[in-house]
Amino acid sequence: MSNTSLEKVGCFNTILDPYNGITIESKDLPNSKEEFELNLDYLIENVENRRFLIWIYIDINKSDYISIATKRGFFFHSCNEDYILVVKRLKEDAIIPTASNHTLGVGAVVINHKNELLVIKERISTAGYKLPGGHIDDAELITTALEREVLEETGIIVEFESIISLGHFYPHQFHKSNLYILCTAIAKSSKINIQDSNEIIDAKWVNVDEYLNDEEVFDYSKAIVTAAIKSKGLKRANQETLCHIKKDFELFFQIES
Repeated sequence: MSNTSLEKVGCFNTILDPYNGITIESKDLPNSKEEFELNLDYLIENVENRRFLIWIYIDINKSDYISIATKRGFFFHSCNEDYILVVKRLKEDAIIPTASNHTLGVGAVVINHKNELLVIKERISTAGYKLPGGHIDDAELITTALEREVLEETGIIVEFESIISLGHFYPHQFHKSNLYILCTAIAKSSKINIQDSNEIIDAKWVNVDEYLNDEEVFDYSKAIVTAAIKSKGLKRANQETLCHIKKDFELFFQIES
């Protein structure tokens, strides 16, 4: 049985995973709590001697199913705004992959042909001017997030060029780590036109040397800009390398000079 194989147990369609666990999607849950409870007991009894884990996705509109599952040894693993994923160990030492334990962010170093750097000032920040950037949304590619964030915060259209720095910060939001990816980007326009005025109060082009000598600028930002000037960074590689993978992906490599 492969990791996409289906097996019907009671009313549930179960999918085998690589950890010898079975997964039940929210769409395959019965419509009543009574039916869910009855079939869950049958499922556990049926698979407890041959499987290691049971995973169940529970939609928010069936959140009253959660207590039924937790009373039978299920615990929270991860969630989104409209579902929670619960899991039950059937074997004491069964491997449970770590849930998402970080947030992702992206920042941009954009230097134009006049040796000017694109910077922004946030409404809620007491710090000086910083590099544009923000959160990478769920299922969003790094390059897409970079170009979107710069456009929203400054109105400047940019094109991804390279990755020059990866920062890891803990603790951060939601008691998670934060991975912050700093990139260089090429400006395709020049006129400032802030779209996200709720967050950004100013955006401008400033001379690079002036920025690097500004005492109000954080040393971290200066180090990133300096690295962007000196390093070619990681370039986006030929996507044909993994053309057999049927999902969105990006590859970045150090390009030999």
